[in-house]
Amino acid sequence: KANFVQEEEFLSALEYAHGIIKDIVKLQNDLQSDCGKKKFTFHVAEQDKDLTDKLDKLIKGKLGPLNEPKNKEDRYNDIDDFIDGVVSELEEEYPEDKFAIKDYINGKIGEDLRSMTLAGKRADGRKFTDVRDISIRTSCLPRTHGSALFTRGETQALVVSTLGSKRDEQMLDNISGNDYVRLMLHYNFPPFCVGDAKPKFSVSRREIGHGNLALRAISDVVPDFDDFPYTIRLVSEIMESNGSSSMASVCGSILALMDAGVPIKTPIAGIAMGLVMESEDNYAILSDILGTEDHLGDMDFKVAGSRDGITAIQMDLKIKGLPMDIMSEALEQARKGRLEILDKMEAAMSKPRTQLSEHAPKVTMGKIPVDKIGDFIGPGGKNIKSLIEEYECEIGVEQDGSCVVMGMDQKNIDAVKAIVDSYSFVPEVGSDYDAEVVRILEFGCFVRIAPTVEGLVHISKLAWEHVKKVEDKVSLGDKVRVRLEGIDDMKRLNLSMRALMEKPEGYVERPSKPKFSGNKNRGGNKRKSFSKR
Repeated sequence: KANFVQEEEFLSALEYAHGIIKDIVKLQNDLQSDCGKKKFTFHVAEQDKDLTDKLDKLIKGKLGPLNEPKNKEDRYNDIDDFIDGVVSELEEEYPEDKFAIKDYINGKIGEDLRSMTLAGKRADGRKFTDVRDISIRTSCLPRTHGSALFTRGETQALVVSTLGSKRDEQMLDNISGNDYVRLMLHYNFPPFCVGDAKPKFSVSRREIGHGNLALRAISDVVPDFDDFPYTIRLVSEIMESNGSSSMASVCGSILALMDAGVPIKTPIAGIAMGLVMESEDNYAILSDILGTEDHLGDMDFKVAGSRDGITAIQMDLKIKGLPMDIMSEALEQARKGRLEILDKMEAAMSKPRTQLSEHAPKVTMGKIPVDKIGDFIGPGGKNIKSLIEEYECEIGVEQDGSCVVMGMDQKNIDAVKAIVDSYSFVPEVGSDYDAEVVRILEFGCFVRIAPTVEGLVHISKLAWEHVKKVEDKVSLGDKVRVRLEGIDDMKRLNLSMRALMEKPEGYVERPSKPKFSGNKNRGGNKRKSFSKR
């Protein structure tokens, strides 16, 4: 995995690591020399010279047509028919050597194809740097949140993206404790994609490895949870395979993410490189290799990245070593091929969709003060369960007060978001608010300025003129505009509607009534004091 490193940086890292590896190898050799046993000598079984001589005569001059450019099915059918013909011809004389005959002929066909490749002619007729034809379809599965069909030559990946809530994260039980993963990529390689008709019982190591490679390639371009609060699952179904289905999964995954409306940071593409090498002076670096070239070649080298650099690399070598100058050349050829694939992808979809699929859940985020989380959840979860049931949504609250609301109805999501925000709402004296009348009493009405905040509009504050009955000015459910004029010692809000109305011309404030003093009677005389005897 790499974080958009340049090819030069990657080579520099390899050279440094190679120097350290030499020291480790020297240490191992010294240990083996001082205290180790002699290495076991492996003897290769000798071939029957009479049989190989006869086979050479039978196949002489007949291998060239088998390696002529053709599609995968025709190539393997022609080879199978040719080998079956030779086996049947020698069946009576060599009844026990059927598999040896097949292996020998397959080896010779591979040698012929290697020679043809080094001479400048690839198995499908392409030049060394050519990428196979690419076709792309997005939104090919209308009911999914996002989908893409990426086809390159005879390799095809159908990738589906699904958006979920934080509760859908995958829990990993690691030695250090539980981890939670919000980005998953599952890669499936069914037998039919290579023409096999057999059952499939479990996920193979190959599928795990290819899925992890593709996941590493794209993980750095997926937005953070704060910017896109979804759990994301990608499933790559390989419909046909003839070379680098893992890199097709990288390309298809990026397109499926954009089709789902995930605001990725930049597109990523992947390409598989190959190498046929007889010596440091006689070699061929192949872009976008076929399965046949992978089988007969000396290197399988996958590179994924953006226009800015490399995000993932995987390499298999079948030779003793690879010179750094050839490695540098392969990296540069891979970069050019990657850019060509990115051009094709961006022509099909230049940027992520601005709106999510109608089938995708809607999500919003809010923040609750930590000291009010308990009030929001309620005793035994009563409050939050009531909200979930009433508004048909999912609500998740973290320890820091972060709150994620997800559901299918945007109106319900917005309503819950308003309730969440109300816990952080701090009314300010002198500010104006939209309100709803929720209770009417003789002395005024109570209005709600936030889902959890109410205040009183006294009857004298309903209008500039004298109001005999509150119902003359407001009714339950009315939407009004109010100004906060004060907050008393008990945190009660005193609101006014008339403060937002124009004062009538010549208006004179009515004198306030004198306050009654409890230690005097109406006549002004002191009350008599009585005491129990």
